[in-house]
Amino acid sequence: MLVHPPTRVYRTWVADSRQWNVYRPRAGDIVIATYPKSGTTWMQQIVSLLVFQSPEPRPISEIAPWFDRREFDDTPGLVMDRIDQQSHRRFIKSHVPFDGMPIHDEVKYIHVARDGRDACLSYHNHCSAFGDRALERLDSLGLADETLAKPYPRAPEDPRQFFLRWMNEGLNGDPDGMPFVSWFGFERTYWAQRNRSNLLMVHYRDLKADLYGEMRRIADFLDITVPEQLWPTLLRAASFEEMKRHGNQLQTTIARALIGGAETFFNKGENERWRGVLTDADLAAYDARVRERLDPECATWLALGRLGSPASDFYNQTT
Repeated sequence: MLVHPPTRVYRTWVADSRQWNVYRPRAGDIVIATYPKSGTTWMQQIVSLLVFQSPEPRPISEIAPWFDRREFDDTPGLVMDRIDQQSHRRFIKSHVPFDGMPIHDEVKYIHVARDGRDACLSYHNHCSAFGDRALERLDSLGLADETLAKPYPRAPEDPRQFFLRWMNEGLNGDPDGMPFVSWFGFERTYWAQRNRSNLLMVHYRDLKADLYGEMRRIADFLDITVPEQLWPTLLRAASFEEMKRHGNQLQTTIARALIGGAETFFNKGENERWRGVLTDADLAAYDARVRERLDPECATWLALGRLGSPASDFYNQTT
């Protein structure tokens, strides 16, 4: 049952929330919703391992397609038709804020968050690696969209300059986030709905700190029982090192879009990569924006994760 329709439209060069207009839910569907470079593929792999209960590498973009991906504008419903043919429990990727998609009672939503500075600098690595063909496609999408009406903005070579643009230019009426939607606004939409029983909030830092504990927490949320003897192999297959080793099998589509392929996509998987890149003034501006746009508890969770945050009912929740 639809309990909350979309209340806002988000359009960027790579994502369009209007794609959700054709979504036909199936009981048990799983939507993995993240800001870019916040652990999306990691969570897709974790859910894949839990659903299939096998460490075998599977092409993530095929079994868990990006539903609101902009490339499918010219063929509405193509992704929906693909997932309708799936017989396994469906799980779908999204890069739009929670208020940009329909919320259904019978669907489980998993949101993965990451410190905005880390997400931004990882996104710089991603955007810097787009090949000519990918850039041409993004240019044509931007020029054809009256709300964008311009080519895709190239990533500056300097990651700090990318961060400054991300902080000071935006789309969809937001003051920041270029070349995507505002990270601050994005995270606010999920935080505001964090008490929904069918929404699980997960943090990148917690996945790094306790992958086993977080995987069990995710399995419980999805009502998936994993035989104890399988956990070691599934846990190993969910590690960053193992995912990078099988990168070309897991990410067949992105390997063709980025210079360096899957090796570039699975870059470092580190926290606090902004240290030594951003200046004290940059960090102060970021902190001021956090105070302006996020409530203190949300800001603390986004910076430290569930495990690193002060004890509270929310931080201690298991489902």
